[in-house]
Amino acid sequence: MIQLIATLTIATMTTLSSTTAQPIDFAKVKNIEHQLDDVMELIDTAALKIKLVEVETSYKEEPNEINKLRLGIIYHETALNLSFFSKTEYKGYAKRSYDTLTELFHSHTPTKELMPFIAAYRASALSLVSSETKNLQLLVEAFTLFKEAVDKYATVSYLPQFLRGSVAENLPWFFFSKRKAAQHDFQSIIDKQEINGDYANWKIMSFTYWAWANQHPSKKFRKQALSYLDKAIALDTNYQAGREKAEELKAKWMK
Repeated sequence: MIQLIATLTIATMTTLSSTTAQPIDFAKVKNIEHQLDDVMELIDTAALKIKLVEVETSYKEEPNEINKLRLGIIYHETALNLSFFSKTEYKGYAKRSYDTLTELFHSHTPTKELMPFIAAYRASALSLVSSETKNLQLLVEAFTLFKEAVDKYATVSYLPQFLRGSVAENLPWFFFSKRKAAQHDFQSIIDKQEINGDYANWKIMSFTYWAWANQHPSKKFRKQALSYLDKAIALDTNYQAGREKAEELKAKWMK
């Protein structure tokens, strides 16, 4: 009996090890990204409110893992774009996002190609909880989660570095060590995009080019920064990403 248990244990461990060692399929990650695109990086608050109701309804009707991930992301976008401008109605959505994504993160059999999205948005949601509650320890924990997500998934998804960079660039000046991460992250996304044009979509690259330029305001980088601003503008034909901010920054520099 002891020998049988030992054999089964070794077999189980071997199975688990081989499962976790399997690489994440980039094509499958991109397929999932397409399924999530309508709930990520929303800047139109009216459209966001409509999408929130739609996603909640879809999850109630079909509570599968992709719909739960969509729910966690739309809660994140609600917290980011609505909760800080509302005294009551949209408070608590950051915590809802974090809790929803944490449940997915710790579920027994999450599809491995979902993990870049789950891990990155979970870290970002915790940073929003930190901001809402004024708990700096949660911010430290969020950046620990970001590092784990970047280390594991940045080769197949822009999201861990994009979200970490987005959080870092908005921190107060005294978080200078973390703010430096923003420059590294956005540059890294640009570098990967130059190698693989499918790495990030037009929306993300529009935001990324604007962010890089915004982080390099000195005249030393002006030529490159203006080039990136032009790219940010050209990619965003309908003002759904970084175009408005890019145009404002370019106009400021051209005065």
